[in-house]
Amino acid sequence: MTVLAIDQGTSGTKAIVVDPVDGVVGLAEVAVHPRYLDGGGVEQDPAELLDSVLTAGRAATEQAGRPIDAVSLANQGETVLAWDPDTGRPLTAAIVWQDRRAEPLCAALGEHRELFAARTGLVLDSYFSAPKMAWLRRNVETGGVVTTSDTWLLHQLTGAFVTDATTASRSLAVELGAQDWSTELLGLFGLDGERLPAIVGNDEMIGTTTAFGAETPVGGIVVDQQAALLAEGCLDPGMAKCTFGTGAFLLANTGDTPVHSTAGLTSSVAWRTGGKDTFCVDGQVYTAASAVKWLSSLGVISGAAEMDSVAADDAGGVLCVPALAGLAAPWWKSQATATISGMSLSTGRGHIVLAVLQGIAAQVAELASAIDTDATGLTRLRADGGLTQSKVLMQAVADILQVPVDVYPSAHATALGAAALATLSLQPGRSVRDVVSQWTPSASYEPSWQPARADEFRSAWRALAATTYPQETS
Repeated sequence: MTVLAIDQGTSGTKAIVVDPVDGVVGLAEVAVHPRYLDGGGVEQDPAELLDSVLTAGRAATEQAGRPIDAVSLANQGETVLAWDPDTGRPLTAAIVWQDRRAEPLCAALGEHRELFAARTGLVLDSYFSAPKMAWLRRNVETGGVVTTSDTWLLHQLTGAFVTDATTASRSLAVELGAQDWSTELLGLFGLDGERLPAIVGNDEMIGTTTAFGAETPVGGIVVDQQAALLAEGCLDPGMAKCTFGTGAFLLANTGDTPVHSTAGLTSSVAWRTGGKDTFCVDGQVYTAASAVKWLSSLGVISGAAEMDSVAADDAGGVLCVPALAGLAAPWWKSQATATISGMSLSTGRGHIVLAVLQGIAAQVAELASAIDTDATGLTRLRADGGLTQSKVLMQAVADILQVPVDVYPSAHATALGAAALATLSLQPGRSVRDVVSQWTPSASYEPSWQPARADEFRSAWRALAATTYPQETS
């Protein structure tokens, strides 16, 4: 089955055509441009998102030069907008997962934090979609419907009004493993009167589209990070991957039992296939590639390709907490700010570059420690995403986590995971193991630090991280 898989992300949309014999036979990428606003706002132009999906999908299909049996879409997960369901016209900008403007709304619901955690497996935080939806309703637009971006894009392609189980599980408005929206949870956000999409499995066909040529079934819809978890073969409990993109996202498979984290992580549906759920725990680093982009904007490096050549062999005592958009799991300190310490007149740009990369790795290490608390301890980590091209970063991850890191050999993990689920939607009798390919790492990194050095670094880094956010007072 030849599948057009589209990965609609924060900074760009990628489309690949996957042939069961020839592999990836078509590839196209189109940049999108988030707008960063004062007050924690992050927005995207819905028209640009749709155009990027259509342009990338058509270019990849044309390059492949063969019929397409199915189309799949992976989405950003927690990005939302209001739109007119009769015309499909967007009524607001798309409010991106990084947007923090719903923080006061979450604070006002603080007495319900334990309820949300127990019911949804998530932390009451503006990162998730329902708070953003409520913020839009209260501050921007009362008309139309308000949904995650996947629902709008799929409506544009097929006319369907759906979302998938993984995306819905990132909302704070669906009980973990439930089949439908929770009226009680929606009511707490003031969303109980909303028309919301049907929640479908990740192996279901939802309709057809002619956007990329002949009429073609659309299925295998999924959140981007869960798609990558699947593609990387993390099919058994305890297996984990980290995607190093705009942010860094660490997910670990927990099998058919949802884990309610005691260590600040979140739990959601990894995939729903054959009517059964597989669950995962996850944590987020808000700024990974975006921290590198920040270095570039300051002129410290000319771009990501220069990181490794500029990075010093040793940070020279410089430490960095690159909390440029706050700290996510396991701290959930949205007001945290970035900090660099230990600089002197001898500090050069190489020390700063290495400190930033080590700071990204240190945050991933904290997530790994939290996973060790909640589930099976990590013995290896699989990695994908653009920043895996940095040998310095990958070595830092191995050193600080004290586990080997295996780099996924394709730059298309998310799209390949979506393609696998689309194949299941065409052939429902198969299992996920039947559609996920075996792979050999393009590179592996063993820890070069002794455990004592890693412990010393992490202790110093944690102490610095604690200074980046306001301390709670009794």
